[in-house]
Amino acid sequence: MIVGAAGARRRAALFVLSALATACGAKHVDLAVPSVSGQTMVVLLPDANGTVGRAIVSNSAGSGTLAAARDIIKATANRLPTQVETMSASDVKRIFGDALSALPPAPKHFTLYFRFESDELTDASRALLTEVQKAVKERPSPDIVVVGHTDTMGSARANFDLGLKRAMMVRNLLRDSGLDPSMIEAT
Repeated sequence: MIVGAAGARRRAALFVLSALATACGAKHVDLAVPSVSGQTMVVLLPDANGTVGRAIVSNSAGSGTLAAARDIIKATANRLPTQVETMSASDVKRIFGDALSALPPAPKHFTLYFRFESDELTDASRALLTEVQKAVKERPSPDIVVVGHTDTMGSARANFDLGLKRAMMVRNLLRDSGLDPSMIEAT
């Protein structure tokens, strides 16, 4: 189960493109973004969990790869991007502090367990629901995603049906505890 925040305010600094990347692989940044100075700056920052991904910055003259926290590259149309450098933590805070402070908190994940081949929560998981409710109420605009899983025994259809039944059961428990059902997605 993932509890996140939706609709958070996001601020963008003119002339600056900041990439908050995850470890899901390289992200391609298109440098066709207009700016008054004609130069685009891309900085790779860790995500809320501290994970640093990778970004490839390219234009018609060449490319550069950002692979470490606070790596920075500058590019101008039709000119080779600059060499990758590392921005100081104080410069990151000075330039991006307001935007970073506006980001929502990292999602919280909870794992609930069920009795074998059923949609009945274990006693320990049922007790964890109080913590889930507390985490949701601490968020200004919570979104809740409940994902039902099973083992791989049995048919794919039976496992799908049981996983969905488990997700719906947790969704209904959260709804019955007073949470708005429109903010709970079950899959």
